[in-house]
Amino acid sequence: MTTIEDIINSLTDAETLELQDVNVEVEELVLSLTQTMMMAQKTATIPALETAEKGYLEVPAIKFEPPVKEYPGSVVEVQLGATKSDGGTRGNVVKVGGQSSLYNFEGGIKNRPVITFDVFDISMPTFAKALREEWQDVWDDPSSWAKKAVKEGADLITIHLISTDPKIKDTSPKEACKTVEDVLQAVKVPIVIGGSGNPEKDPLLFEKVCEVAEGEMCLIASANLDLDYKKIVDAANKYNHNVLSWVSLDINDQKTLNKLLLESGLPKERMVMDPTTAALGYGIEYTYTIIERIKQSALKGDEDLQNPISCGVTNAWAAREAWMNNPAWGPREYRGPLWETINSLTVLHAGADIMMMLHPKAVKAVKTVIESMYNRPKGPEIRYEDWLTV
Repeated sequence: MTTIEDIINSLTDAETLELQDVNVEVEELVLSLTQTMMMAQKTATIPALETAEKGYLEVPAIKFEPPVKEYPGSVVEVQLGATKSDGGTRGNVVKVGGQSSLYNFEGGIKNRPVITFDVFDISMPTFAKALREEWQDVWDDPSSWAKKAVKEGADLITIHLISTDPKIKDTSPKEACKTVEDVLQAVKVPIVIGGSGNPEKDPLLFEKVCEVAEGEMCLIASANLDLDYKKIVDAANKYNHNVLSWVSLDINDQKTLNKLLLESGLPKERMVMDPTTAALGYGIEYTYTIIERIKQSALKGDEDLQNPISCGVTNAWAAREAWMNNPAWGPREYRGPLWETINSLTVLHAGADIMMMLHPKAVKAVKTVIESMYNRPKGPEIRYEDWLTV
């Protein structure tokens, strides 16, 4: 009978060892760790085992270099907002896109992702309790709402003119324009202007809104395949604005709409995409995959997809897990912000450039992650070989 010790001892006398029809009794496999280390110490020639007498395995130093890849394509840079020198009244501009790589360590990330707070032109009593507690003191005044959002860390403000929907209040374009003017005067960050989603009214609304906000380089949200996108493009071009190209979770529709907007005369550097953000538990994996495919295709050279991406992270609040009163799921005042945070971080890591958000705590958490992604933390560098003992 051949024992384990016989096998190990034979290694000292032969470069190679072929074992055929060898039977080893189970009892021989029950070796203490000390015995095993002693046997290995006799025969080992690799550096990791030569230092076994120290009581631990020493890992040889290996120089680590991140796998940097060069790409043939890039994402265009889009400027949101215009200062006085650009013909607008904003206190600063926000630039998105401009990537020539997927990852920051590859050196091709030009602009950080940014966050826009949602503001509505009417009060939102249907908000989840966690949101009502944050905004109900200002939601009767969009200007005050926008000011508070800026204090909470907004890079941009999105004013949703949902009252213009004929099924809600049927607010006139003239009245809606007054709201836009008030918000522009109340804050100095760039703004996104959203309609109600009504395909008949939105193009008419955006024509008037573009004129009132002339020169401010707002993002008009949005053009889609179900309305007169040409009318929106014409207004945006005439009054110096950007256009959001929105589709519903279909990369082929995104390519089609992008082409149509560009063929209608919209400059490529004036377009942002929104492929739709499904909520966590309600299809966010589709959103992640689509954003990932869009970014990879853009960098590989697909000219129809080389634009920044905006994500409506606030769709997270449509998930019942974010707001339903169910003690078994934990306190909903925490659950809601966490749901929005996870949605945001998911699209952020997929490649989102703009994230529409609602809850200040979620925004704070996401901004902390963005900061850690683009700034090296202060303190001594941690070597990879020290990770196990940190």
